[in-house]
Amino acid sequence: MPIPPQSQSPTSLGTKTIGQLLVQYSLPAIIASLATSLYNIVDSIFIGRGVGAMAISGLAITFPLMNLVIGFCTLIAVGGATISSIFLGQKNLKRATDVVNNVLVLCLIHSVVFGSITLIFLDPILIFFGATSETIGYAREFMRIILYGTPVSYIFIGLNNLMRATGYPKKAMISALLSVLVNVILAPIFIFVFDWGIAGAAFATICGQFSAFIWVLIHFLSKKSYVHFEWRDRFFSPDLIKRIYAIGLSPFLMNCCACLVVVFINKALLAYAYDLGNVAVGAYGIVNRTTMFFVMIVFGVTQGMQPILGYNYGASNWPRVKETLVKGVLLGTAISTVGWILTESFPDVISSMFTTDCTMIDIAREGFRIYFIFYPVVGAQIVIQNYFQSIGKPKLSIFLSLTRQLIFLLPLLWILPKHFGVDGVWASMAGSDFLAFVLALLTVLITSPKIKRALTQK
Repeated sequence: MPIPPQSQSPTSLGTKTIGQLLVQYSLPAIIASLATSLYNIVDSIFIGRGVGAMAISGLAITFPLMNLVIGFCTLIAVGGATISSIFLGQKNLKRATDVVNNVLVLCLIHSVVFGSITLIFLDPILIFFGATSETIGYAREFMRIILYGTPVSYIFIGLNNLMRATGYPKKAMISALLSVLVNVILAPIFIFVFDWGIAGAAFATICGQFSAFIWVLIHFLSKKSYVHFEWRDRFFSPDLIKRIYAIGLSPFLMNCCACLVVVFINKALLAYAYDLGNVAVGAYGIVNRTTMFFVMIVFGVTQGMQPILGYNYGASNWPRVKETLVKGVLLGTAISTVGWILTESFPDVISSMFTTDCTMIDIAREGFRIYFIFYPVVGAQIVIQNYFQSIGKPKLSIFLSLTRQLIFLLPLLWILPKHFGVDGVWASMAGSDFLAFVLALLTVLITSPKIKRALTQK
């Protein structure tokens, strides 16, 4: 197989300065994540303004199910991207190609199985997630269309992660931007011109992802790509699949935990906000969309770090692994600190973009001010968690993801709302963020000397 020029080869991951690589890999990923986050916000604004406040609440009910949809995809996408980077660091191009082939097959299988089962039991699932008679119609209409499009969505997300991991961060950014651009153009047309309501937003989402799906498919079909489909190679390798699942289990569990957390939060808001329960769920939808805006930017940083960490870990280059982690933590903290400043300073401005409902704005204001108290440390916690995932230490990554999303949050969510009502719901999320950060920091400080010794002895 011909080796492409150095500028298109991932071997630069072991030679360029870490600062240059973070700009080269993280900046396109941040731009793509920023665009995706902006789309999610703009889409919610279109729905809130074009359909109504209850449509925002119905959309909020779909968040946990959307997390599950993404979770079954990231199980493959992140695991495949990490393993391919490690193989490239070991100069094993053949195995990296096998990873691409296997990711394609697994994405198809997961999308068909998960999409079909969810469609069959959609209404009971939505009711379990907190849907009421006022919101289930909106949630059902949106999710049916999203689920029919899962094969396209899964292949796009899976291959896009591999595109970045195999040395094409700018092309991966373009595919994400293409998806968002098509989405943002079509959503207002479908909602306001065609009067398709919340279904219009879902159709626009699938159309955007289909355009990006074509883009990434063309890339991996091209022989000019450093890693591409090789039809003579294996498309179903049990040993690779096992490793993909092992590493991808961390983000999968993180999404599953996020799903459970949203369910518990929705139910707590419905219980403690009394007759304003549906409005409180909508307010949480606004807060959640906003926090995910900044979390997605941090994920952009970790996506850019992943090939750098994986390659240099595979090459046993501990100083470069450590430098990447430190700079990633500083960058993640800076991003979440900006989120804290903006949400604490302008909560009403943010909420009023989504809705004109004064009660929903009032509830969201308190949510912003309480939930974001410890938000500056969230960026560091996410980076550390993804660091362990990127170097092939899934157990530690899974443990850290469970602490923030489940282990710390659920006890707080059970105790605090009993004493502080809705404010206790927001405080539970803030408290779990802080505790998870402390544990993540202690974990990386304790394990780093052991990882260093393991690499230097190879």
